[in-house]
Amino acid sequence: MEETPTAALLTDLRLLAGQQPPVREEVRVWSMSGVERVTFPDGATAIFKYANKPFDREDHALRLAHTHGIPVPEVRASAVHDGRLGMLLEDLGTPVREADDLDAAAAAVVLHGAHTASSLPVLDEEALGALPRRALDHLDQLRKADRWQDTDDIEQALDRVSQAAASRAQGTMLEPFGWVHSEFHPTSLHIGRNGWRLLDFARAFTGPGLLDLASWHGTLDPPDPVRLRIFMEQYVVEGGAPDALAARGGLTAEAWALGWHRMWAVEWFMEQAIRWINDPATDPGYIKVVRRHLADVLQLLDV
Repeated sequence: MEETPTAALLTDLRLLAGQQPPVREEVRVWSMSGVERVTFPDGATAIFKYANKPFDREDHALRLAHTHGIPVPEVRASAVHDGRLGMLLEDLGTPVREADDLDAAAAAVVLHGAHTASSLPVLDEEALGALPRRALDHLDQLRKADRWQDTDDIEQALDRVSQAAASRAQGTMLEPFGWVHSEFHPTSLHIGRNGWRLLDFARAFTGPGLLDLASWHGTLDPPDPVRLRIFMEQYVVEGGAPDALAARGGLTAEAWALGWHRMWAVEWFMEQAIRWINDPATDPGYIKVVRRHLADVLQLLDV
């Protein structure tokens, strides 16, 4: 019986690690990636993580992070099979508790204080300001494919943000500028018996660290600038750059961070819709979340 691509990838990895076939247990699986816990015949365990583009460079990012002193799980083996990345990672076990704001502030200080890795993608002031135009380009491609037809409101909102983007993106290069995790959530900060580790570096880049702080409380609830300001002040107390609290782009630091984080998310969702997922059946869900985030962007960036 022929192995599935994922099973073949696991075979490559366990051979690299010098192990026999393991027992597999799903932890989390979605259309573009998956996480499993694998147990080998000798009783050793590992985390088997696999991912398609654009998440296929996480092994590189994790090794860079380790080199730069950022606590991350060890990459024990990695390989690419049929364009899909697979990794065997150190199994950190079950967290002893969920990460809280103080844990997050301390972890962000370490992350943002690490030396920048030159090989990571860069989101500087010009690139940040280009996000609404990139989103408009995605919208144009979607419409050419006879999708997202009744979205004039999205186009108009993106036009408004694009016109103000150059001025609102000012201050991007203020500290903290360097490592950005980009998926900085409680589920990505593992608190174990032996300390904390940061997980999920698939979309790490070099850019304004305020985007990490803005992402910590998630995007399901309405943005809360007061709550973020308190968190940012904790971050500075823990040793983060004082300029994290400085106004930028004519806005308070918290409004700037939340507004640009939502704009970054909008562009990512629209790129997924046309490029990475590219499934018209998902359009209603993507349109709904893009509209919600854009309403927040208009308010937070004051455009």
